[in-house]
Order: sequence, then C-alpha cells, then structure tokens
Amino acid sequence: MQFKQIIKFSILALLILFFAQHLEAQCAMCKASSETNLRQGGGDPNGLNAGILYMLSLPYLIVGGIAFWWWRNRKQE
Repeated sequence: MQFKQIIKFSILALLILFFAQHLEAQCAMCKASSETNLRQGGGDPNGLNAGILYMLSLPYLIVGGIAFWWWRNRKQE
C-alpha cells in the first residue's frame, strides 16, 4: 500500500470509531420492549444496548479470527 492510502484508511477508521459510540443498536421489538419497561418504572435501557452490541460483535470477531489464522498460515507457506 502506498503511504497516502494508509493515511486515508486510518482517517476513515478513526472517523468510524469516533461516531460509532453514538449509535443505537436496538431493533424495533427491542426498542418497544425497552420503552414499555421504562414507562412502567424499569431501569435504563443502556444495558440492553450493550448486550445487543455484544451479540452483534461476536460473529465478526469469530470470522476475523479465522481470517487472521488463515492469513498467518498462508503467509508461512
């Protein structure tokens, strides 16, 4: 990769990471359930958001780990 491409990729990655913390990760059913729970005196739905983000990240981590393992073993050949 050329230096300019690395800089562009780094800036893009930093922007994505910077704005990712402001995203909500609830589906329509989870959001409705969370709002109903909050109206009835339940707790803050931030824990639900964290759980959804956790479940969303695991498949990507697994696939990324397999891809890294494959790349490392392919590089050794």
